[in-house]
Amino acid sequence: MILPMIHSREEREKLESANLAPYAARSGTSAGRRYPDPPHDYRSEFQRDRDRILHCKAFRRLEYKTQVFVNGTADHYRTRLTHTMEMAAVARTLARALNANEDLAEAIALAHDIGHSPFGHVGEDALDDLMRKHGGFDHNVQSCRAVELIEHRYPGFPGLNLTWEVRAGLRKHQASVPGAELDGLPLGPFQQVEAQIADVADDLTYHAHDVDDALEAGLITDLQLGALELWRRAAERAHARYPGLPSEREADVTIRCLLDMQVEDVIRTSAARLDQYRPGSPADVMKLPVRAITYSAALRDMLEPFRAFLYRDVYYHSAVSDDSHEAVGMMRKLFLYYVDHPEVMGRKARARLEAEGLWRTVCDYIAGMTDRYAIEEYQRFGLDQES
Repeated sequence: MILPMIHSREEREKLESANLAPYAARSGTSAGRRYPDPPHDYRSEFQRDRDRILHCKAFRRLEYKTQVFVNGTADHYRTRLTHTMEMAAVARTLARALNANEDLAEAIALAHDIGHSPFGHVGEDALDDLMRKHGGFDHNVQSCRAVELIEHRYPGFPGLNLTWEVRAGLRKHQASVPGAELDGLPLGPFQQVEAQIADVADDLTYHAHDVDDALEAGLITDLQLGALELWRRAAERAHARYPGLPSEREADVTIRCLLDMQVEDVIRTSAARLDQYRPGSPADVMKLPVRAITYSAALRDMLEPFRAFLYRDVYYHSAVSDDSHEAVGMMRKLFLYYVDHPEVMGRKARARLEAEGLWRTVCDYIAGMTDRYAIEEYQRFGLDQES
């Protein structure tokens, strides 16, 4: 077949229809957008979603939000943005290998943390505690609020007006709730393949890269990692691949092998499961008796102690948790200050007060902040002078 020199959206949709697996989502048969929005001449619907996410302010702010180490600790530690970019790359690899829709998997990956609070997971916990009597806080739900309500770049509708598939892909916690729906369509029991791919890509990316940053920071040692079977397997692969590997390069290569091992395992395991059940559509994937995209039991057994080590010796290491909890203390004071003085919030936030209520509006405002802006606001209002 001779392909045309210029690919229109229609040509792209034909290629998807002809080449993607039956279980993959197709942009040409998307469930659509909440608000009428004419299609683009050259970009598919999922490509447009990806671009809208990339160009929104909430995505750019991820550059100054904590991944593990409070932003500003060092220039080369991962931020929420670099983690998201690395995760999106892995999601594309998985989607391509499994013949799923790369554009959709990438769009979900790029948006998955867009609603994350400043100061990492301890910041999320603090907001959830503050909002306990007002509906709580969950960064996955907040990502949906960001793209559906808070971002406002287009005339005629709030949010980014993303396709149903991307918005559904961001609702991984809600999908398992019996009877959960979005715009009248079921979210589960399992998500579509591309959403599952983004979810797994998130996990396996931070397994490798949080170790990289923790080693660089001196929080953990090669000796500690050597007690974990998963790390030993990755190190064995590194030395087999590069005989005579210099000790100063060993950790770098082992981390790459750790990521490769996980990606390869997910591809093999998921391909076997998809071949076993042979879902003929995205809807079939959602109704399977088991999750389609997953690790093998053998890898899962190695990951459990590995994750426990990360939580104990990295995420809750005193060097990390002390900085994080100090920052969270600042955030709590700032939150309560806005509750008492809503007039000092930004214009767009104040405009949502009547519709969203005081506490939810303050929560949205704080969640959208970068680490450094939250600190600047804390100091601007003199909260750092209080005892």
